Amino acid sequence: MADVARIAGVSSQTVSRVSNGFPGVNEETRQRVLSAMKELRYRPNSAARALKRGEFRTIGVITFTLSTTGNVRTLEAIATSAAQEGYAVTLLPVAVPTQDEVRGAFSRLGELAIDAAIVIMEVHLLDEARLSLPPHVKVVVADSDAGDRYTVVDTDQAGGTHDAVNHLLGLGHATVWHLAGPEESYAAQRRTGAWRAALEEAGQVPPPLVRGDWSAESGYHAGLLLAERPDCTAIFAANDQMALGLLRALNERGRKVPEDVSVVGFDDIAESSSFQPPLTTVHQDFAEVGRRCVEGVLHHVRENGLEHGTALVPTKLVVRASTAPPPRKVIPCS
Repeated sequence: MADVARIAGVSSQTVSRVSNGFPGVNEETRQRVLSAMKELRYRPNSAARALKRGEFRTIGVITFTLSTTGNVRTLEAIATSAAQEGYAVTLLPVAVPTQDEVRGAFSRLGELAIDAAIVIMEVHLLDEARLSLPPHVKVVVADSDAGDRYTVVDTDQAGGTHDAVNHLLGLGHATVWHLAGPEESYAAQRRTGAWRAALEEAGQVPPPLVRGDWSAESGYHAGLLLAERPDCTAIFAANDQMALGLLRALNERGRKVPEDVSVVGFDDIAESSSFQPPLTTVHQDFAEVGRRCVEGVLHHVRENGLEHGTALVPTKLVVRASTAPPPRKVIPCS
């Protein structure tokens, strides 16, 4: 920096202001400094900046898996939003969802120098009933029920599910079957609870639950079972991948969609409009979830404080060709 200042004929403070993009430097002086930087191949030292300012402009992200649509799209949105704020993202996958593994991840993030952390907490811990994070960490949690202890950002799972179930009931279906996600998943748990509540509010007794594991394969096997139920005319699948396998199974068993069975998914993945038939589904705004997570941790960093509670991002039902009124005659089960 001293060499740049000498060649440009300015003070080191002016070099610092130009390299940091601060206002208050006239254009002629700025160009002299930039020219000197180029001549010397000078680049600001981010580590030195961090030590001086006491901030690293880095957000740590802890997640248990990168195999689900929700996690991948949320992570993408976090990285995009962080970059727009001038922050980098350090990703730390945790292989096993236990309290010790989470504590270990926070220790490693501390060594990597972060300003705050986002935990994508999509499943329950295996060894603890409740998540417990180090008290000094500035953190926002995505997809969890920890809103009484931390700041949580989540999709409105219940609202999206109610829209899906009420859409099918509004078409005239007597009830709605549910292909649920894995039992340990917070999202699956909330969607299942909302499915039951929506049917009970409509005066219907929920039919037996069928469970999958988020994969298209599990949706296919569940679909083979549901295809044998002549009284099953409407199915709400907890995600679009399972709905895809479900559509294949129904087709193989001669149950036409939507003429015989209506199907609704959840997520609105990019491919859902290209399913056969195009899938009616609940759209999740992952970009907004990621933006709010970043907004939350940066507020925590800048204001040194954040209220606990859960912020819900609204969903939207996208109606396509996989839903229709039920067939005129439904054979009752024996």
